[in-house]
Amino acid sequence: MNKTREELVLSRDELLKRLAAIRADFGKGLDADSKEQAIQLENIDVLSEIARITEEELRNINRQLSALKEDD
Repeated sequence: MNKTREELVLSRDELLKRLAAIRADFGKGLDADSKEQAIQLENIDVLSEIARITEEELRNINRQLSALKEDD
């Protein structure tokens, strides 16, 4: 199924919001409480993978949008 330009833009915007939230979470640093730090450190790997996949999806959407522009 081919997505329309509008669907691609909406998907791109949502992915950009997700990526910004992940980066903001990374920017907070670690909690002072050592138990909370342990949980945060475990979550870093998960967030890193989510960020990687999100960036990959963004590249794909941008390629699709570029292809649509070339077809115009």
